[in-house]
Amino acid sequence: MVEVFGAYLRSLQNEICAQIAALDGSAFLTDAWEKPAGDKLQGHGVTRILEGGALFERAGCGFSQVRGPQLPPSATQHRPELAGAPFEAMGVSLVFHPRNPYVPTVHMNVRMIAATAPGRPPVCWFGGGMDLTPIYAFEEDARHFHRTCSDALAPFGDDKYPRFKQWCDEYFFLKHRQEARGIGGIFFDDFSELGLERSKAMAQAVGSAFLDAYLPIVARRKDTAYGERERAFQLYRRGRYVEFNLVWDRGTHFGLQSGGRTESILLSMPPLASWAYQLQPEPGTPEDDLTRKFLVPREWL
Repeated sequence: MVEVFGAYLRSLQNEICAQIAALDGSAFLTDAWEKPAGDKLQGHGVTRILEGGALFERAGCGFSQVRGPQLPPSATQHRPELAGAPFEAMGVSLVFHPRNPYVPTVHMNVRMIAATAPGRPPVCWFGGGMDLTPIYAFEEDARHFHRTCSDALAPFGDDKYPRFKQWCDEYFFLKHRQEARGIGGIFFDDFSELGLERSKAMAQAVGSAFLDAYLPIVARRKDTAYGERERAFQLYRRGRYVEFNLVWDRGTHFGLQSGGRTESILLSMPPLASWAYQLQPEPGTPEDDLTRKFLVPREWL
């Protein structure tokens, strides 16, 4: 299972990076790395990063496969019986920050964790999902993104999209601001209820649906004209993205707590962001629409 899923993840990373590079016209920097024996965490990975592109100001897509002597607290909060168990984890994670404020930021991740507690049989579970964070939001984009997520999950049960959509709404939420990060998508974690093979197939279906979910939105918005006002609002909203990833994101916490490679873990950070004190968009503006119409739980299908 480790070999099969690892091969899928490497292929997924290759496909996504190839299509994004072709769309942008810029090449990804490929940084293959290895955690040597004696480190807290051992393993290897490939970080691919595109910076300063015509379309993407920063696009990071990383593959990692690591082993550690014990699961960190962020991975055992729902599985206390595995506290202290050795583990192996692998996944592909990406965050793309477009240059044009009308093209939304996007995140996608699929992963597998296997662990063996002393005196217990090995256990394996999957996690992942994708979510969209627009700066200037459009209903047709939100509907398309959510429809693609729903279609990817449909073969695995009618309950999956509604469950994972709600989970995403609840997870990607800045509790300290009482504000959603974006318009959501799907999110699942600690998932093995379909059995090993079907759970793996579901995780792969999510990863493979990413380009269909995102690229049509990019094509619709990438040539929209913008100016200093839109750019300033984009940097302000990116500040919210930074806050979530550093304060609340379990993946960031898992990587840092387990001794992972910091540069790769933080590839999700935007190249530029800003903060303003109690910024209040004018009523009736597109900036105001984002908060009132999109950063609230909605049924998009």
